[in-house]
Amino acid sequence: MKRLQWPSWMPIDPYILLLLGTVGLAALFPARGAAADVASGASTAAIAFLFFLYGVRLSTREALDGLKHWRLHGTVLACTFVVFPLLGLASRGLVPVLLTHPLYQGLLFLTLVPSTIQSSIAFTSMARGNVPAAICAGSFSSLVGIVVTPLLAAALLGSSAGGFSADSLVQIVLQLLVPFLAGQVLRRWIGGFVARHKKVLGLVDRGSILLVVYTAFSEGMVQGIWHQVSPLRLGGLLVVEAVLLAVMLALTWYGGKALRFNREDRIAIQFAGSKKSLASGLPMASVLFGAHASLAVLPLMLFHQMQLMVCAVIAKRRLQDPREEAGEVTVPAPAAPSRTAVGTGSHPR
Repeated sequence: MKRLQWPSWMPIDPYILLLLGTVGLAALFPARGAAADVASGASTAAIAFLFFLYGVRLSTREALDGLKHWRLHGTVLACTFVVFPLLGLASRGLVPVLLTHPLYQGLLFLTLVPSTIQSSIAFTSMARGNVPAAICAGSFSSLVGIVVTPLLAAALLGSSAGGFSADSLVQIVLQLLVPFLAGQVLRRWIGGFVARHKKVLGLVDRGSILLVVYTAFSEGMVQGIWHQVSPLRLGGLLVVEAVLLAVMLALTWYGGKALRFNREDRIAIQFAGSKKSLASGLPMASVLFGAHASLAVLPLMLFHQMQLMVCAVIAKRRLQDPREEAGEVTVPAPAAPSRTAVGTGSHPR
């Protein structure tokens, strides 16, 4: 039987449609009372399991080996955790003209989450860039983000993200860090099993994230926070995010040239340094924002789809670039990994 595939002409990531469907389900049938308690408990377990799988999948050895290319990885980390947050803070001036304060907080949170892994690798491969560098850069970002994103959220978002109370700190450690470290410790014994069953576990991954989204948006519906968002405000948010993405794409590309990286490295820097991980950001937002997570993750969900669509176009155009650019030394690109799905690997990072 021929396997059904998503039409290549369809510009929307099918997983985004599932996420939007989940949001619609939460709007029509939000979990209340005992059902809300069950959904909340299941969501907490799902988040812990997600970060456990992240720990199992992430090769610490590969990440450490990547230190040999420290300039490239330092550039990507600076873009992800310094430049992005600075732009997020600068967007405070758009309140209340374009953004409401809750949407601004969600936009600022978006700028704090780590970069992607799967889609960065896929786009870098498509554009004939430095694929090993993209792998290591995404791994570094995910590893650093486990600690740095909650710290930045606590510092920049304050009480809206739980602050730095003892309870919130314990919750972050138990739900995010402990499962991740457990996955790293058990990787040598179960890493092969996870790799062999990545398709099945990928479905579990995605189902867990859908559960997190349903729980967060149900809580938002019950508390009535969606009355704060109008179509005009959503339009303003989309404009701001489009500008944010354009600025980061330009900075990573031309900044890489100014730092004298070759073409292959610049491609890896652009795709790893301009993107944000939906798979890491959604569970983190659920832990950090609690009942207000639905508005906090809305900017991230929109930005995720936007970055996939724009980066797919850019990756195809990079194939038409001259193989040698003035002032650059072009190094043969590594072989592209097989069977890499754009933005839709084992989980939508």
